[in-house]
Amino acid sequence: MKEAVVFYPAPLIGHLVSTIELCKFILTHQPSLSIHILITIAPYDTSSTSNYISTVSTTLPSITFHTLPTFNPPKTLLSSSLNHETLLFHVLHHNNPHIHQTLISLSKTHTLHALIVDILCSQSIFLASQLNLPAYLFATTSASLLGAFLYHSTLHETYHKSFKDLNNTFLDIPGVPPMPARDMPKPLLERNDEAYKNFLNCSLAAPKAAGFIVNTFEALEPSSTKAICDGLCIPNSPTSPLYSFGPLVTTTDQNQNKNTSDHECLRWLDLQPRKSVVFLCFGSLGVFSREQLSEIAIGLEKSEQRFLWVVRNPVSDQKHNLALGTQEDPDLESLLPKGFLDRTKGKGLVVKNWVPQAAVLNHDSVGGFVSHCGWNSVLEAVCAGVPLIAWPLYAEQRFNRVVLVEEMKVALWMRESAVSGFVAASEVEERVRELMESERGKRVRDRVMVFKDEAKAATREGGSSRVALEKLLKSWKVGQLSE
Repeated sequence: MKEAVVFYPAPLIGHLVSTIELCKFILTHQPSLSIHILITIAPYDTSSTSNYISTVSTTLPSITFHTLPTFNPPKTLLSSSLNHETLLFHVLHHNNPHIHQTLISLSKTHTLHALIVDILCSQSIFLASQLNLPAYLFATTSASLLGAFLYHSTLHETYHKSFKDLNNTFLDIPGVPPMPARDMPKPLLERNDEAYKNFLNCSLAAPKAAGFIVNTFEALEPSSTKAICDGLCIPNSPTSPLYSFGPLVTTTDQNQNKNTSDHECLRWLDLQPRKSVVFLCFGSLGVFSREQLSEIAIGLEKSEQRFLWVVRNPVSDQKHNLALGTQEDPDLESLLPKGFLDRTKGKGLVVKNWVPQAAVLNHDSVGGFVSHCGWNSVLEAVCAGVPLIAWPLYAEQRFNRVVLVEEMKVALWMRESAVSGFVAASEVEERVRELMESERGKRVRDRVMVFKDEAKAATREGGSSRVALEKLLKSWKVGQLSE
């Protein structure tokens, strides 16, 4: 029987990309393994996921995808008032019986070593225990956030108000800088919200995992990795081993229908001076209002810096800065200030919807990155040696900003209105100039270059991430599945 490992990622493109990179990392060390990935198609999913899966299936024959039955939620769950995290958990709960049957089916033809589940799917750990199969949690985010996730149940017992109502309160989370309660991940801000309760249940289930895998490297997050390993984040239970495998950054673009190597932005960057361009991109889901797009444009123009800016159409619901579903190409002339494109021609380039981000960050002309602080983007910037301006939009990104600015010191803080979250043109102008021209910007740039070298060292033979992988593979024991 062929040896196999089963993965269960959350149905989010960023999580899937990290999962594939983890699979590649494992296969480089143990190519005889067969890897099976259980795929959920979320109701709000876009075609980019299926395109990406198709490409991976073609290029990596050791990976097999199993699509779980589609969840067709009631119309009430698809209402605009329901946040997408709550809908996500409904999808995951629906999957449990299908995962159980798939594992049993695979065990008839493969020797299963482990089930590796996304941290958002940690309530599925019990399925593996029923089958005498070790289950590992994979955190596609930082070790700092993993520590906070594991510590969530302790915070829940310590505070009896919602985090959003703990004004001027800093949370003491092991291994993490003092964290403003308002900067905790958005789904955790309201204590009585269904999403909060689901995350809490995930946190309570997590200690039952055989181990924790996280997409980071020890030199980047020494405080948080030590806090987890020392058992400080799970004070009332034994702590399973931590395996830091990062940086797992993508080498396969999820938009395979686009020509990466010949993209217009790369040709434009070829003409720009070294380290002179500020790159603005806000992940696969980040969007702004018309008013905010206008402020960004004014700020960029006044900064007099060269820029490459990815712009998407605004969405009707601006409370979440989140675009779910297919995005049409924006009409730049109508969205941006009159004459902006003409006035900045040559010094700036505005691109619709998408660019090959990894290729852009590694281009010699790029000297700064205005980012939403998604963890995949952070790691890509670190690996490219590009300093950041942190402008979080949704999910755990405000939490990441605190860590990036206060702990890692690889980013500057974009200041927004405490009430509306709006960022003025003057703030955009000041932060961009600070990053590109000031002494403080130079310190941030020097700091990220150190981490760039550390990232390379971590994944080399004998590096910390390679050593962690060897320990994980040695820990696997063949389990006998029972129905």
